Amino acid sequence: MPASRATSVVSKPVSSEVLLVELLSGLPDPRARRGRRHPVGALVAVALCAVLTGARGFAAIAEWARDAGRSRLRRLGMVRRVADASTFRRVLTRLDPAALDEALGAWAVTRARQAGGRRVYAIDGKALRGARKRGAQRGFLVAALDHATGTVAGQVGVDAKGSQITAARVLLGLNVAGAVLPLDALHTNKTTAAQIVAAGAHYVFTVKGNSRVLFAMLKALPWALIPATTSTDRRHGRRATRTIKFLDAPAWIEFTGAAQVAQLRRTVTRKSKKTVEAVYLVTSAPARTADPATLATWTNEQWGIENRLHWVRDVTFDEDRSQIHTGHALQNMAALRNTAIAILRTAGWNNIARALRHHARDVNRPIQALLQA
Repeated sequence: MPASRATSVVSKPVSSEVLLVELLSGLPDPRARRGRRHPVGALVAVALCAVLTGARGFAAIAEWARDAGRSRLRRLGMVRRVADASTFRRVLTRLDPAALDEALGAWAVTRARQAGGRRVYAIDGKALRGARKRGAQRGFLVAALDHATGTVAGQVGVDAKGSQITAARVLLGLNVAGAVLPLDALHTNKTTAAQIVAAGAHYVFTVKGNSRVLFAMLKALPWALIPATTSTDRRHGRRATRTIKFLDAPAWIEFTGAAQVAQLRRTVTRKSKKTVEAVYLVTSAPARTADPATLATWTNEQWGIENRLHWVRDVTFDEDRSQIHTGHALQNMAALRNTAIAILRTAGWNNIARALRHHARDVNRPIQALLQA
């Protein structure tokens, strides 16, 4: 299957004053008209509230809804009796994931902030191991993570890791004009560079050994003559030192708009064990807007998407062991987790696990958080 379409924020911009529940109310309903008891937007809103308390499956979502009760759920649009687990399963299995990602992404983009004077979106993919089960669709998700807020501004589902390149290009349908897109070595190619520049954004490509010729040519540049900028940070029992040097892009760099190249050396020491990695960067951002420190920060954010998004979904939400694997449910539940993380981070929470426990202790808290989002 091809990649899903990206959020159409360019063609359907929304105001920063629009609330998330208003966007959910516009979702297309995949069910037949006959027999509907609840609007699809209300069902998704209730499911999202349950995810804000740590719910991982349809039974847990239905249990939270029963605890909330009919009177509270009216605030989310569920005016009849409380929906059961089979109703949530039916809707989230059939709901078009591209439409859900569009609504959630349109909201997330309005909450994006600038980092160093620019919006920065790190793009990377994550395998959904539960998708290996029979009947699953879209086993790999590629997301664009906003650097400043740690929220997902867009997501595309694809069949396999090899489709990440196509998915990343689909995500350029986001409103990326003026933004910076750090991408890992998989996406370092001339076609993606041309599309990013055409979209009015800047790229920061990483060059590793998989691009052997380009890597060797960059390695041969006179880096020993170039002064370096060094930074060190310590966290989680690890010390990381990054040294970066940069030059104007040589004429033989064939990427559209290439302005600078850089050597980035990262030395990590953990429990007296030292590892050293050297990579090269190619960026369309000129020196006046991307000094060495800024360029290193942008690249570090690309590495950080693993901790800020993938690790949270795997460890806090136990996503890799999810038993949900039919229809579109796997991708739609991942989208709800992304949005729950976004709601909590925009509310000031850094520890997502603690935030879920906080919202689980009072049934009114997730409802209030969603209505204010």
